[in-house]
Order: sequence, then C-alpha cells, then structure tokens
Amino acid sequence: MAENGVRTLFFETSNYQMRRDIVRPDRVARFIEAAHAEGLQAVAWYLPSLTDLNRDLRRSLAAVKFTTPDGEQFDSFALDIEATLVRSPMKRNERLLTLTRRLRAAVPQELALGAIVPSPVGMRLKPSYWPRFPFAQLARSYDVFLPMGYFTYRPHYRGGSQAYTLTNIRLLRAGTGDATLPVHSIGGIADDVTPSQLRGFLRAARTGAAIGSSLYDFALTTPRQWTQLQASNDLPPTG
Repeated sequence: MAENGVRTLFFETSNYQMRRDIVRPDRVARFIEAAHAEGLQAVAWYLPSLTDLNRDLRRSLAAVKFTTPDGEQFDSFALDIEATLVRSPMKRNERLLTLTRRLRAAVPQELALGAIVPSPVGMRLKPSYWPRFPFAQLARSYDVFLPMGYFTYRPHYRGGSQAYTLTNIRLLRAGTGDATLPVHSIGGIADDVTPSQLRGFLRAARTGAAIGSSLYDFALTTPRQWTQLQASNDLPPTG
C-alpha cells in the first residue's frame, strides 16, 4: 500500500452480522502496527444495523478503543451508513441520529469521525431507498463525509464518472449547508473501472476539492490504475 502511495487505510473491524465486536483482533493489531510503521493513517469502520443501538455503539467504541500489544490505536473512526433493516425511513433516521449523538459524546472531541454515506445522486435516482436522509444533522457530529459513489453501477455514458462524482460532492455540501465540507470520494469497483472512467473520477475529485479519492477496493486495483492514482495525487512513481 505504501509503495503505491496510499496514505490512509480504511479497515472494517466488524459489522452487524458478525458475532464479535472486533473480528480477528490479532490481525487487526498487525494491520494497525504495519500501517503506522509505513506512515499510513489507519481508520476503523463499522456497519451498523440500527436495530440494536446498544450493540452498534458498543462495537463502534470497541474499534475506537482497540489497542494493539504495542499500545497503538486507530487514528479515527467511520460509520458505514447504508443498512435498511429498519424499514421505516423516519425511525431509521431517528435511530441513526441517536447512535450518532451517543457515539460523538462517547469519544474524545479531537477524534475525527467519518460518515460513509450512500451516493446522494443514487438516492435521488431511487428516492424510496432512504427518503429525507439527514445530511445536515449528521454534519453536526461528523468531520468528514465519504460518499459511496460507485460510478461503475451508473452512469455508463461518456464522461459519466466525472459528472456523477462531482455532483455527489456538490449535493453533499448543499445538503449539509457546508460549502467547505471535507469529502473523500469513494469511486467505482476497481475491476470494472475503465481508464477513461478513472480519469474522469479523479478529475472530479480535484475539481470538487476532495481531500482524498480511492477505488473499491485495494485488492482489486490494478497496477495501471495505481499509476493513474499516483499521477492524479502528484505522488512519485513506484519503482
């Protein structure tokens, strides 16, 4: 990862379907220590169901407080907001905001929190998925928004990845009421991304002043794609 210019590692510690608050803690510890040794920031993320807020909060805090044998911890935490097990959008929003408030109150104020959110464009195209998504309320607690802008699902027209990504950034800032909202753009599924789509995605991230950009996920990203990512971020080529 470091050789390819990666600066931040996003690591899933658990999700609502798992039996443990931290899955394979031995490997989690190894990843944190290895990432830090290479100069990478390590961000934990967790996918809540919102059906059991006590479990969701406990597992989120387990990630925040996780400590390796050498005394190292994750640098920040992000909540992956996408599950719709709570069928009523109104109740889902209420539960999401309750979990968010409890999480923000339980962690140090200086700890940056990220909100991994569905694509704003996608939610406009499919309004039944999550009506009245609470962007503005979430912005009171989260420091960074990470839209899941998987442009490989849509759109497929020429230049679509650029328009899709830039519109996601702009809708996020409009929805939160923060014109300078820090956004990290998550792009398409790497093994379906064409060179042209990747160029458009990276161009949009720069135009939208995103603080970072990435594809999903590391294991699927090809050497050619790494070269494009490095050039876009003014990183030295790997040798």
